[in-house]
Amino acid sequence: MKASIVTIGDEILIGQIVDTNSSFIAKALDKIGIETVEMVSISDDKEHILATLKKYQNKTDVVIVTGGLGPTKDDVTKKTFCEYFHDDLVVDEQVLVHVTELIEGIYKRPITQINKDQALVPSRAKVLFNKVGTAPGMLMEEGGTVFVSLPGVPYEMKYLIEKELVPFLVKKFKRPYIVHKTVLTYGRGESLIAEQIEEWENSLPEFIKLAYLPSPGRVRLRLTARGLDEALLNEAVAREVEKLNVLIGDIIVGYDEEAIEVVVGRLLSDKKMTLATAESCTGGAIAHLITAVSGASNYFKGSVVSYATQAKIDVLGVSEESITKHSVVSTEVAEQMARAVQAKFKADYAIATTGNAGPSKGDADAEVGTVFIAIATPDHIIVEEFNFGQPREKVIDRAVNKALEKLYKEILKN
Repeated sequence: MKASIVTIGDEILIGQIVDTNSSFIAKALDKIGIETVEMVSISDDKEHILATLKKYQNKTDVVIVTGGLGPTKDDVTKKTFCEYFHDDLVVDEQVLVHVTELIEGIYKRPITQINKDQALVPSRAKVLFNKVGTAPGMLMEEGGTVFVSLPGVPYEMKYLIEKELVPFLVKKFKRPYIVHKTVLTYGRGESLIAEQIEEWENSLPEFIKLAYLPSPGRVRLRLTARGLDEALLNEAVAREVEKLNVLIGDIIVGYDEEAIEVVVGRLLSDKKMTLATAESCTGGAIAHLITAVSGASNYFKGSVVSYATQAKIDVLGVSEESITKHSVVSTEVAEQMARAVQAKFKADYAIATTGNAGPSKGDADAEVGTVFIAIATPDHIIVEEFNFGQPREKVIDRAVNKALEKLYKEILKN
């Protein structure tokens, strides 16, 4: 089964808001075995909406449209649906009662005709009842396609997807199973990994596809299997992951949605050990990732963001002599930062970063893109120099990921 997702709204097209609805809908459909083959955003224009509906008619099994269902004049989806399906708007009494109770009972204000018009729906539509808002969802079938119109407000859309649309689709269609397994790797580029696993990839069963999902410092390998036997799919994917472990097990740090900060946190918790960070060029980004994980207070002691050179001296006690002799971006400074924050917070492990993220050199002599990362463990310290190039955002992202990768490997050694 295949689906298309359409978001309506000029605010998306001019970059005023980011379309998160499509991502949520695609994930919900994937869970029930429906493959999303296209996502588009279109303007609040009747002719454009009509052309889009016609484009997908009998081309995909399900077309889900979000947006354009509010009470204002620029919300044209309902009327356009009626024109496309040669239908008329009628009042849905259940929706009218709900809207009245919401406006007069909850919001404590008189209901207006504009509010009442929210209860107008095409006469042939299946109404998807929206308990968390005033605009109902609508579902209409034409030929071999189910068309669905949902409000664009994210929490209303999510409610209707989960409570109304997914149960309908599960009951109506016989769907294949879709099984995903994502392997998270750190420290090796996409092209090098592809070269290393080429023979394995070429021998994958036809019903299993591999996708490379690279980002700064890491590559996710996603295996997707489709078929009618869920148990067979899971067994086949598990076998392929085992083969992958033999080939690149040294760079695999986790699976599925587990980010490296989650894996590191679990390792620290299991070993009952703690961590602190001293960050300069990364500006607290490492600490932010770590503390975004639920339960991080069990193993994360704290962080010092010593961005300015003087802060490294005053707060962490970095030697002025070392800075003068070796530069603030150096092995010596990174090592002193790591040891100082480890002692300050009485932590088992510490991460320190100092570097030139750019675009200018700042207080340091090192080339832009240069980062020194130090990892202090209970019994030793390592410092490594990297050059992550440009732009600035790439340098910071890669430094954060590399620091966590280095910490992960050091924890595994103990």
